[in-house]
Amino acid sequence: MQKKLVKIKPKKSLGQNFLIDKNILKKISNIANITNQNTIVEIGPGKGNLTEFLLMRNPSKLFVIEKDEKLSIFLQNKFKKRIIILNRDILEFEDSDIFTHKTFVFGNLPYNISSQILLKFIINQNNFKYEKLIFMFQKELAERIIAKVNSKHYGRLSIISGWKFDIKKIIDIKPNCFQPKPKVESSLLIFENKKNYDKSFNPANLEKITRIFFNQKRKKIKKPLNLIFKNNLEILKKLNLNQDLRPQNLKPETFFKITKEFEKLI
Repeated sequence: MQKKLVKIKPKKSLGQNFLIDKNILKKISNIANITNQNTIVEIGPGKGNLTEFLLMRNPSKLFVIEKDEKLSIFLQNKFKKRIIILNRDILEFEDSDIFTHKTFVFGNLPYNISSQILLKFIINQNNFKYEKLIFMFQKELAERIIAKVNSKHYGRLSIISGWKFDIKKIIDIKPNCFQPKPKVESSLLIFENKKNYDKSFNPANLEKITRIFFNQKRKKIKKPLNLIFKNNLEILKKLNLNQDLRPQNLKPETFFKITKEFEKLI
């Protein structure tokens, strides 16, 4: 009856691929040890397939952030007062009140903006509190997020994500688990805040520094260092860097040090 009220067709422009495999949905909802003390925020709930399973865990509150107005109406009809619907764009969302240290954030993220969403939660860390992030990405992007130094996928997202989180891949998910079927596999990652990490610099500046380096990832590090420090290569000596190295050869800690030196100039 509810589905007749609002006809839902996935929008390619919003990267909508609805997860329909109940075994996968159940597995995702069981990943976090949700109790009635926890708040859940779900980003891009689609038709509410995962939402149903999350409600079975009896959280204290369940917020969903859904940009699509038709889907928001559909979800309101489906769940009534069991969830709180925020018809908003997550990339423009600034209402940090719904995020606490006991919040679990779930998201089957649109492929086209998934890295932007992840960076939003890292860079806005003082506004968005959470216990864990459970996010689904295109498999190739997930490999970049969890990549290690000197590997071909290592880069900006690896460094920034690894600075803040302990990250674990839970499962790869086949295209036939979605409707419509995407052309690629997906991967589910869980992000837990590190107990100890270097808080002596602004993560927005780390993002800026790593973007400069990995925009020219095949170039030796002398070139991006020239751009950042305006031809003052004393930084090479100070940090004991070999200018013949390439960005993928530098450990995350080296990028942290470069970021701190950059912040002394601004």
